[in-house]
Amino acid sequence: MRLAATEQRTCAPPLPAEETPDLRPVEGPQADEELASFARALGHPARVQIMRLLVRREGCVCGDIVDELPLAQSTVSQHLKVLKDAGLIRGEIDGPRTCYCVEPRALRRFKALTGSL
Repeated sequence: MRLAATEQRTCAPPLPAEETPDLRPVEGPQADEELASFARALGHPARVQIMRLLVRREGCVCGDIVDELPLAQSTVSQHLKVLKDAGLIRGEIDGPRTCYCVEPRALRRFKALTGSL
């Protein structure tokens, strides 16, 4: 696993000491649609790998995530777009590249929704 070309930066704002709990229901039509959306986004092994890679990092990954996966640049970019569109990750432009990190609130919501099954 080549990490030399990868920098870590903090693109997500720091979490407050006491974060407001998510009180949205975990059952019902809206929750079901939200869970289905997350499941679609995570419905490919490459996207699961990307999420695992980003979760394991303290900050954001700036540089080539492609170096971490046995996939073409265009394929990784498409997978990142799907995860970003679902709200599971955040991408911020840093010069000629984009830094990606997990959206913590969305990940907690996904865990709550799956825990209610």
